[in-house]
Amino acid sequence: MAITVGQPAPDFTLRDTEKNKVTLSEHKGKNVLLLFFPLAFTSTCTKELCMTRDNITAYNDLDATVFGISVDSLFSLQRYKADQQLNFTLLSDFNKSTSAAYGCLYEHFFNDMDGVSKRSAFVIDKEGIVQYAEVLENASDIPDFDAIISCLKRINN
Repeated sequence: MAITVGQPAPDFTLRDTEKNKVTLSEHKGKNVLLLFFPLAFTSTCTKELCMTRDNITAYNDLDATVFGISVDSLFSLQRYKADQQLNFTLLSDFNKSTSAAYGCLYEHFFNDMDGVSKRSAFVIDKEGIVQYAEVLENASDIPDFDAIISCLKRINN
């Protein structure tokens, strides 16, 4: 099911790299940027997440919490976060339920890897409503970060 702008964001609870449960609805009152990505340790994912790391001040200034989400295990994500010195939370959607709920799960990915998250970005406002939704079919594409920043600026006014 495709997520569209204006609808309530599907709630979820996933584990972070420290094994803590993170529930989206507990972040009401703050803007949230969800960045789904296919696989840790791959070139495009690393480029995307390092761009986010390097621009984290912009998201912080716009009162946005950033979560990176993939179907990798929390143990793989823990190593990846440390290796890349990522300064935002990574969440493991190992069971693929959140990626499916957001309509961003490849049935068939490359090399017979089924059930991998599509590179996607969702901005959720302080009330839990989706204000930006971008699901990319081509895994080598990067979300439109300029549009994401513009959206966050718009919903902060």
